[in-house]
Amino acid sequence: MSTARIVLCPGQGAQSVGMGKAWHATSAEARAIFEQADRILGSRLGAPLSQLCFEGPAERLNQTDASQPAIYVASVASWRGMLAGWGAGAQSAAPEAGVVATAGLSLGEYTALHLAGVFEFEEGLELVALRGRAMQDAADAIKAADGAPGSGMVALIGATEAQAEEVCDRARGSEVLVSANFNAPGQVVVSGSIGACGRAATVAAELGLRAAALPVAGAFHSPLMKPAADRLSDALKQTRMKPAQCAVASNVTGQGHETTGSAGRTVEDSIRVRLVEQLTMPVRWEQNCRWLAGLGGTEWHELAPSKTLAGLMRRIEKGTKVQTHDEP
Repeated sequence: MSTARIVLCPGQGAQSVGMGKAWHATSAEARAIFEQADRILGSRLGAPLSQLCFEGPAERLNQTDASQPAIYVASVASWRGMLAGWGAGAQSAAPEAGVVATAGLSLGEYTALHLAGVFEFEEGLELVALRGRAMQDAADAIKAADGAPGSGMVALIGATEAQAEEVCDRARGSEVLVSANFNAPGQVVVSGSIGACGRAATVAAELGLRAAALPVAGAFHSPLMKPAADRLSDALKQTRMKPAQCAVASNVTGQGHETTGSAGRTVEDSIRVRLVEQLTMPVRWEQNCRWLAGLGGTEWHELAPSKTLAGLMRRIEKGTKVQTHDEP
C-alpha cells in the first residue's frame, strides 16, 4: 500500500519556551524558515521571533499576537525538516510528499492551507501575525470599555454539545456566551463575557460537569471577535491564493474546504469566507478528525510544537495513531 499521509497542525495553546529549537539546531531546512520569519517580522514583536520561541520570556510568548506567528513558524519549520527526512525537497508540494489531507486547529488551519499550497509561507505569516494582533486588540478593547470587565473562555470537561448549549443558555443572561470549540468527546469550550463565563462554571457544576477557565486573552471564536474578523477580512482580500493541492479541513464546517466554486464565488473566495467566519464561529475539531479518518490515510503526523492533537485523537478515534514531531 502506498503511503497516504494526513498532517495535523497545532493551534494556540501549544506554545512553550524552547519550541522549535531542536529543529533549528539539526535541520538546515527548518533553520531557514526561522531565519526567513525573523527577516519578515523584524522587531514587530519586540524581539526576533526565533528568540521568543527559543528563550521566551513565556509571558511574551503566550500573548496572542506573539504566540500565533510563533506556532505557525515552528510548525512550518518542522514540516520542512520532515520533508528533508522523507527524502523530499523543501519546496515539495503536498501530493509529492504523499500528503492526502491537512488539518489545523484554529490558527493551525492557516498552516494546513500553506502546506496544501493555498498561499506561500510569507503570506501566511503576515496573515497570522495580523490575526493575532487583531484578536489581541479586540480583547483589549473589551477590557477598556466602560463597565466591561473583559472576556474569556471556559472548558467544560465531560460535556456533550447539548449540555454545552444548555450551559450557555442558562448562564448567558444579557451578555455573550457561546460554544467555541468542540475539541473531542467530553471536551467543549465556551466563550464570552467574563460575567457569563463565571456563571457558566456554576451552571456546569449543577449539571455534574467540571469547568476550568482558560488562560487566554479573550473570547475567541465568539461574536466578540467581530472587530478582528473585519480586519482579517480586509487582509484576506489582498492575499494571493491558489486552489489547494490536497484536501484541507475547515474548522467551521467540520468537513473539507470547498473544491469547486459556487454561486459566483471562486474556491479561493470560499476559503477567505471560512477563515473570517472561523473567528466568530465554533471550531469543530472532533468533526474534522472524523472526516479525515474517512479519507483512508495510512500515516498521521502532528507538526511541532507540542503533542496536543495526538492526545485529542486518542479520544476521538482510538485506533488512529498520530506520530508527533515536536522534536526531530
